[in-house]
Amino acid sequence: MAGLYDELLVLWHGIWNRRWVALAVAWGVAMLGWLGVALIPNSYQSKARVYVNTQSLLEDRMGITQVQSQQDLDRLRSTLASAENLEKVVRGTDLSQTVSGPRDIAAKITTLRENITVMAQADPSMIDISAISADSSLSDGANARIAQQVVQKLIDIFQEENLSGDRRETKQSLAFLDQQIAGRAKQLEAADQRRIEFAQRYAGLLPGAGSISQRMDAARMEINTIDSQLVQAQSALTAMNGQLAGTPQTLPGVGASGGPSALAQAQANLASMKARGWTNSHPDVIAAQREVDALRKSGGGSASGGGGTPNPAYLSIKSMQAERAATVQALQARKAQLQADLNAMMSRQVDEPGIASEQEKLDRDYEVLKTQYDKLLADREEIRLRGEVKTETGAVQFRVIQPPSTPTAPTAPNRPLLLLGVLVLAIAAGLGVAFALGQLKGSFSTAARLERAIGLPVAGSISQVRSAAQQAVEKQRMKWFAAASGGLAGVCLLLIAVEFVQRGMA
Repeated sequence: MAGLYDELLVLWHGIWNRRWVALAVAWGVAMLGWLGVALIPNSYQSKARVYVNTQSLLEDRMGITQVQSQQDLDRLRSTLASAENLEKVVRGTDLSQTVSGPRDIAAKITTLRENITVMAQADPSMIDISAISADSSLSDGANARIAQQVVQKLIDIFQEENLSGDRRETKQSLAFLDQQIAGRAKQLEAADQRRIEFAQRYAGLLPGAGSISQRMDAARMEINTIDSQLVQAQSALTAMNGQLAGTPQTLPGVGASGGPSALAQAQANLASMKARGWTNSHPDVIAAQREVDALRKSGGGSASGGGGTPNPAYLSIKSMQAERAATVQALQARKAQLQADLNAMMSRQVDEPGIASEQEKLDRDYEVLKTQYDKLLADREEIRLRGEVKTETGAVQFRVIQPPSTPTAPTAPNRPLLLLGVLVLAIAAGLGVAFALGQLKGSFSTAARLERAIGLPVAGSISQVRSAAQQAVEKQRMKWFAAASGGLAGVCLLLIAVEFVQRGMA
């Protein structure tokens, strides 16, 4: 530890012997550093905060969600620093007095884009706008005033774009859609006219609405439907025929032997079995047939000639049978007509393929244009309603929470701290130069260092002896050194005081 202390003393002794060199270097570095700090222009910053509320019940009913409104707001915020808006800022503030042509305006726009910040807070409705002015050709007061003017102009542009931008965008969109609708209407009218002329030219070859393929598909589908209906109608007619066969036309009178009533009952039973689908080889059907034959041999002839009353059930079934038969006949006739039309269209398609193809093309073109025209009409109505909701209902609330601040002190650079930093750096530079000179000079400050250098013992050393006159001169030099050192610190404090006075004047 003692060795280290001795080395520090030796080091300090070498620097002290070259203190005037160190002081001169410190003065030189300090003056250069302070001059550089003085040349740095002051930057003045102005800040503001605005609140934009995009919530609206009517917008939700129109399909304009909160997400869409927020996206529109984000888009507006991101385009606030566009070249067009920044040119408005240049022309609407005192910056216009420092420009003389398009080149100067472009340079100012580039500088503004670097010094303007538009940032959303945690709450997306809160937006902070800040601007910095640091033009070295202007005074501090002018820079502070321009920073405030830039922020105020950005707020005005933001409000203007927010309130009138939707109206302008809606107007442009409606004008574009009107132009497109007018063009589609002319094309649709021309396509319809071509269809009419084609129909008049080939009225005998292509009757009906739609193309041949569409009519053929419709005919096939209708034939399939009629086939299923015909099967059901024929089944119902078959059942009605079986039921009619088992129902007597008249109700015979009851005789002494009861023969006619037994014959009628046997015939009814046989008809009922056949109506259920039993064949003639079925045992019950064979037995019932034998019974009917036996009754007829025993007294059927006299029974048939006996008196009786008409059977109401037979008449009702007969009427229903006629209705079922008429239904079957109508379905068969409709099917035959459709099949004939289908065959005729197939033959026309084979004989005149060009006409059918041309008709399909005309119909297809007309339907495409009609679809586009209807969609454009729907889009125009939707955009018109959405624009009215956004611009006429006042759904967007815009409020300035914090007006643009008037900067009273520069935000950058921190000149007092830089002045002190230059002073410290100058002192360090002076000490470093003195130390380097001490290391370069081949002298020994102590006898111990000399012994280590030559490897031989040193018998003794003679200290420096100063006379009274030399001591007086040394004291005078110390006063000069102290004054020069204090002057260096005093100049630094004076510069700091000047900086604060300038801030107050700004």
